[in-house]
This record gives sequence, C-alpha cells and structure tokens, in this order.
Amino acid sequence: MSVKRYKKNTAGRRLISGDDFSDVTAKKPYKPLTKIRKKFAGRTGGKITVRHQGGAKKRQMRQIDWKQNKLDIPYKVTTVEYDPNRGARLGLVVYADGEKRYILLPDGVKVGDKLMSSQTKGGAEIKNGNRLSLEFIPASTSVCNIEMSPGRGGQMARGAGASATLMAVEGKYALIKLPSGEIRKVLKECMATIGQVSNPDWRLIRWGKAGRMRHRGIRPTVRGKVMNPVDHPHGGGEAANSIGLKHPKTPTGKPALGVKTRKKRKPSSKMIVERRNKKKRR
Repeated sequence: MSVKRYKKNTAGRRLISGDDFSDVTAKKPYKPLTKIRKKFAGRTGGKITVRHQGGAKKRQMRQIDWKQNKLDIPYKVTTVEYDPNRGARLGLVVYADGEKRYILLPDGVKVGDKLMSSQTKGGAEIKNGNRLSLEFIPASTSVCNIEMSPGRGGQMARGAGASATLMAVEGKYALIKLPSGEIRKVLKECMATIGQVSNPDWRLIRWGKAGRMRHRGIRPTVRGKVMNPVDHPHGGGEAANSIGLKHPKTPTGKPALGVKTRKKRKPSSKMIVERRNKKKRR
C-alpha cells in the first residue's frame, strides 16, 4: 500500500490523504465467510459504557481464522482483500483439500504464495507468512498474530504494520518483545506468524475532516474544560483556564488521563518481565 494524496479542490480536501488500495486484488469479499456487523454504539444494555462511539457505515464482518489450526496442510493465497474493520489486509487462502479461510495477511505475502502452519520441528519452512510454534522459530525473528495461550488463537501484534521480536526461548517459556516495548513470557507451544502485519503505511493516513471519522464510527470529543460545571468536573472558569483540580477526572468523576487501570493482582502479571515504563519485576 501507499498513501494517496488528493487535489486541494475544497477545504475538506486540503490536508486529507487515504489508502490507494493498489495491493487489493478483489472488489468484494467471499460471501460465505462474511456476516453483518451489529451496531452497539458504545452501549451495554442501553447505557453508554464507551464514549464517543456511534454511527459508522454499514459493514460486513469477515470471519478470520485466528488459530490457523489446519496443521501441515499447505494453503495458497488466492486474493488480497480490504477489511473495513481493521487497517491490515486479509488474505483468502485455499487449503490443499479445497477449504477456504480468511487469514491476517503478513506484509510481503502476495497472491500465489504457498504457506503452511505447523507445530512440529521442520514441519514448515522459516519464511515470511508461515505459522509455527515459538519454540521452532529462531531468536531475533519478527513475528505477529501471537497466541497468549496454546490453541486460543492470535491475540498480540495484530494491528496494521505491527510486529514483535522473539528474543529467546528459555525453559518452557519464550520471551517476546511487543511493539509497546513490553517484554513478556509466553509458553513456547504458542503459535505465531513469521513477519510483520500487512499495510504498515496505514498509520500515515490523515483523515482530514470530521465526516470521515463519523464514517469510522468515531463521534466528536469535546474537552471538559470548555463545558459548564454542571456538565463536567473540569467545567466553569473564564477563558483558557486550567482544570483547577488536583487530578483530571471523567464526566462521572473518576480519575482520568494516565491512571493505571490494570488490576494489581491480575494473574498474568507474573508473565510480564519488563513493562512499557521499563520497570523490571523483581
């Protein structure tokens, strides 16, 4: 993919850019693997639980095979497709037995490439796009779509252009350095795809105007300090005043902006070797 710039015909087009879709090879998705995406607009039981969500263009969900658990059976990439629900590209693959599935496409994989998933040593070649257990992948290899527990399916490093680094395999664990800088232990039986997630230029897109954000389902975000006191804890005051509080708060009065939300006694904390803020566990 490359980022496409538009002519400055109108004020809305002045700073806008978008995806040129030059790498996409199919105009429509494979219908048997799609379903309509329901809209919840950030609501649970009718109450807003996530602010600034709503609207969005009608979309179809692609049923992605996150596990890729048909082992030691080669499959061929037949199309590279756009997915409106993520920045990365999807690949429609056909297995040797004729079954079709969607996979999260690694960068550099093209139509016609043959790939394989394997959990045995030497079962699949160490090449971009193949999926193996972490114990059989060489150290310092870039990996993506990583499982957190064996057989659960990829959960880490799935965003467009994301990749993690396999640092080492020690005992029954593999050490993974995530895109955030966090170093984490994962069971070596967990599977990962070799390479980087496709469409790394997606982060360079300038959405340019509010209308495009509304199509994505993102509603306007109004600063609390420009509201009235009745509407927000930060409200009131004259002109460009500060929030006037000891700590920033949400509209409901809960601490906001940089507050730690991870539970102190979360069981998986023992798997984190080094956090994003570089504080090592003792």
